[in-house]
Amino acid sequence: MPAHHHRSSHHRGPPFVPALAITLVYAVVELAGGLWSGSLALVSDAGHMFSDVLALGLAAAAVALARRPVSLRHSYGWARAEVIGATLNGLIMLAIIVVLVVEAVQRMLAPQPVIAGGVMLIAFIGLMVNAVVAYMLSRSAQNLNARAALIHVMGDLLSSVAALIAGAVIWATGWLLIDPILSLVIAGLILVSTLRLLRETLHVLMEGVPAAVDLEQIGKTLAKVPGVASVHDLHVWGITPESLALSAHLEVDDLAGWGAVLEAARVVLHDRFGIDHVTLQPEERGVGQLHTAVVRVWPRKKKQPQP
Repeated sequence: MPAHHHRSSHHRGPPFVPALAITLVYAVVELAGGLWSGSLALVSDAGHMFSDVLALGLAAAAVALARRPVSLRHSYGWARAEVIGATLNGLIMLAIIVVLVVEAVQRMLAPQPVIAGGVMLIAFIGLMVNAVVAYMLSRSAQNLNARAALIHVMGDLLSSVAALIAGAVIWATGWLLIDPILSLVIAGLILVSTLRLLRETLHVLMEGVPAAVDLEQIGKTLAKVPGVASVHDLHVWGITPESLALSAHLEVDDLAGWGAVLEAARVVLHDRFGIDHVTLQPEERGVGQLHTAVVRVWPRKKKQPQP
């Protein structure tokens, strides 16, 4: 019968709630300042910050759901909630980018007057606020959910930089087009990060092999475990990017020795590949592959004859 081993770990979640509170307060201030000064860069930045509030709220809710225990209906628990939250945040960011580009093009066609001094002051304060929030989230950036929220915040930080530069250029030269031009540049930078995040979250949801995992190497390593004749139906996927799972069929020389084979396989998977959630199916040598659709088989390496 198949054997299963799992070890879970708990860690302190990212500081989403404090970051949300800081962001919400300043979003209101920046929106008022953008409307007063006539700056598209500031209004866009305020819109980003309101989206950050939503993003951070989604992230906090996803963390709360991910901590729910396993049940008969959710045997893996709710760990994937963080991945889903990251995906939703990425999609929201794409919508914001579209709106920002449309507004920037409209402003390029019909430039509007901007109060440069007010723009620079508010943008500088926004830069400091975004830097604080980004620092808070960066300490948990290996988490997909935190990375998604961090992309929102980094987008706002860059927008604040753009607004500050735009205000300075307008104050010095009166060139109004710098405001929408910088908005388009920032939109392009954010788009690259957002698409990269969405590709990673969708890969997790599709249960693809994690990028850091060498499936070929795992198959060869399992085939070297004493008592294993071959390995097939090998699958590795991420429940979350931080929690990997593996299942495989092992053809063994002697089913009576399965206990020792299982323990040796479990140890090597943990020590060499950091995989703790393991399900292994023992099969009698020469029989198991006849009953499954086998794509790849890792046979035991034959010993080279002595000269």
